[in-house]
Amino acid sequence: MNTEVRDTPQVMKFPAAGAQEVLPGLTGLIAAELAPKVVDIDIHAQYPKDFMKKLGALGGFSSMTPASYGGSGRGLKHAIQVIEEVSKECVSTGFLVWAQYALQWYLVNSANEALKGRILPVVATGAELGGTGQSNSMKSCCGIEEARLKATKVEGGWKINGTLPWVSNIAVDHYFHMGATVEGETGLLIGLVKGDHPGLTLVPSPHFTGMDGTNTFACQFRDAFLPDDQVVCLPGKPFAEFAARTKSAFILLQMGMGLGLIDACVAMMKRSNRTHGHVNRFLDDQVEDIEAVLVEARAATYALAEQIDRDGSEPYVRETLQLRLAGGELSLKAANAAMLHLGAKGYLQNNAAQRRLREAYFIAIVTPATKHLRKELHEMEQSPACCTA
Repeated sequence: MNTEVRDTPQVMKFPAAGAQEVLPGLTGLIAAELAPKVVDIDIHAQYPKDFMKKLGALGGFSSMTPASYGGSGRGLKHAIQVIEEVSKECVSTGFLVWAQYALQWYLVNSANEALKGRILPVVATGAELGGTGQSNSMKSCCGIEEARLKATKVEGGWKINGTLPWVSNIAVDHYFHMGATVEGETGLLIGLVKGDHPGLTLVPSPHFTGMDGTNTFACQFRDAFLPDDQVVCLPGKPFAEFAARTKSAFILLQMGMGLGLIDACVAMMKRSNRTHGHVNRFLDDQVEDIEAVLVEARAATYALAEQIDRDGSEPYVRETLQLRLAGGELSLKAANAAMLHLGAKGYLQNNAAQRRLREAYFIAIVTPATKHLRKELHEMEQSPACCTA
């Protein structure tokens, strides 16, 4: 343990994108529609549907969808910044925004032009909401667990069977992607379904200690028919090419959650130091240290996002995994430091400190989790061609 006594920390100023600069109207929307409801979202599992709808109408979901499909086409960096601003207030809701973007990202990269034309305009504006359903797909592609869904070719489409255990930001009127193995094929069949799809049953998840307002369900498919016109990507070579196009951006988007959470923890530590800086200086992790690393992580994330927008996802998988791993680790460090800075009052049920600690664990656990990221990076060191899906 570091027992060095620090001088009372001074407030350090670093540049950061403000919500108003990211998207006009976002600051006011968060203050009016999200901030008053954060405790209900966290403790009472309230799903912030109204906020999501208003954010979509404001343009908060449109960044990664081309203008030709109803989006703004402002790019990956802008999408990350929107998620970051929302996550400064509530990571549960920031995660929902990530899910909405990930839903679109798979469609943007699909070869199914008719499906894109029908669905992208309504999800880019928030008229329709949805998630990804790709946690099991990502883990199965890297040998962490078996694929939970199986697809069988039938006339006009595919028959789907199995259960996805955790799918967030869904409901009977929400869209999500599913991935299923096909006998004799490599990779996965990816399709788009809605919560009321025939043969699909949504089973509410048990209560979580955090992130309980994310509309998370287990999805049971029983001879569910997926028509060919709802196929996002076919297995085999199309899937391999699709995965290469989508992976880096899909994962880097999650850095918005981490950056927002760390920023909020820095703010809590600064507020605590106004009255308790004389004793907080005995703690190992000081606010200026956390903030300095946040500035570096933010700059690295934005730069990588611009590179991915320019060159595509495929060249940047390793860098994305490394940065995402660091983001999860720094989230845990920042939330732990904030909790220690606030002390006993951080235990209050409506205090942000204990919520931020639970949110940080989610960032480190959500797919790809810390152990998943380390596994992939280890296997890349052993064989550069592995784990590109």
